[in-house]
Amino acid sequence: MIRYIDELQLTGKRTFIRVDFNVPLEGRRVTDDTRIREALPTIRRALELGGKVILASHLGRPKGADPKLSLEPVAQRLAELLGPKHEVILTDDCIGDGVKKQVKDLKEGQVVVLENLRFHKEEEANDEAFSRELAALADVYVNDAFGTAHRAHASTAGMVPFVKEKAAGLLMKKEIEYLGGVLKTPEKPFVAILGGSKVSDKIKVIESLLPKVDALLVGGAMAYTFLKAQGVEVGKSRVEEDKLSLATRLMDAAHRLKTPIVLPVDHIVGTEPTDKSPAQETPDNAVPKDMMGLDIGPKTRALFTQHIRDARTVVWNGPMGLFEVAKFAEGTRSVATAMANNKEAITVIGGGDSAAAVEQMGMADQLSHVSTGGGASLEFLEGRELPGIKALETR
Repeated sequence: MIRYIDELQLTGKRTFIRVDFNVPLEGRRVTDDTRIREALPTIRRALELGGKVILASHLGRPKGADPKLSLEPVAQRLAELLGPKHEVILTDDCIGDGVKKQVKDLKEGQVVVLENLRFHKEEEANDEAFSRELAALADVYVNDAFGTAHRAHASTAGMVPFVKEKAAGLLMKKEIEYLGGVLKTPEKPFVAILGGSKVSDKIKVIESLLPKVDALLVGGAMAYTFLKAQGVEVGKSRVEEDKLSLATRLMDAAHRLKTPIVLPVDHIVGTEPTDKSPAQETPDNAVPKDMMGLDIGPKTRALFTQHIRDARTVVWNGPMGLFEVAKFAEGTRSVATAMANNKEAITVIGGGDSAAAVEQMGMADQLSHVSTGGGASLEFLEGRELPGIKALETR
């Protein structure tokens, strides 16, 4: 069982919230504040409940204390989003006597942001002494960083046993409820859509979902490994040659389960994966020998749209093509549009590039849930136990 922040009494308690503020920066400016905005409901709830709020996050992969990866621009953006009622204080480290004093001196409405956790190698090493130092700052531990829940680091797992109370934040709650619902109690028909470049990245997800779904739609570069395994000409398309037998095995398993794996029946092809390449449609599922598949074609878009329209649960991970280039983005856009148009279904995006695509296309708010975790979402959908969630369990 997991408790949530809104079940706690926080008045006067030092409330350590692990957030995911690993956001893109351009110089000293945050270029995408989605992850900061996603954390606001939990931060505001902790403040409303009277907690002394301490926020902790990593940013990038620094080797030691790197000023370029300071959380200073993040703290500034957070202050803008929280508004003038709340002062945001950035500490110069995440542990030590100075930090302890700043936390102790916190006044009502103030928020402390600890400096980048990964300035200390002990964070990723899940070092016990470092975990205890972080825990010494807190009376209550709250994890709202689903994107790092698949990592057993000091701030996501190691420190939790050393804090009196623990709970999940509101974003973590949403992730667990939506992704957990997809796996445990999906309303039928249940359709999963997988794309992206590699079958090898999605093997465990396919194996986990095949017995649960009514159809599995496969697009993106990974589709060409499946097509080649069936003997279809794929030209210069990206193929994992060492995974052809695996693709055959997965299709055989789907056949036994009577679960259709729906592959592209036509493509948008080009000469290279750049915007310089011309784009043309193929009449069927074969790719000309001197070309490569870079998006699903119009017949496939219509086929996928029909499956999505008839579904009551849809989960999607991985784009249908090279969506960063407009001429190869229509397949990804069509899947996003079909999901947004199906108002009767639970529609879940499993993080990563699919999440980036729906944000870019302005459709994120038309879907039931867009996960903030790429790797964490995949591991959750694989049915794996995530250390950051496991650490929150009370029994």
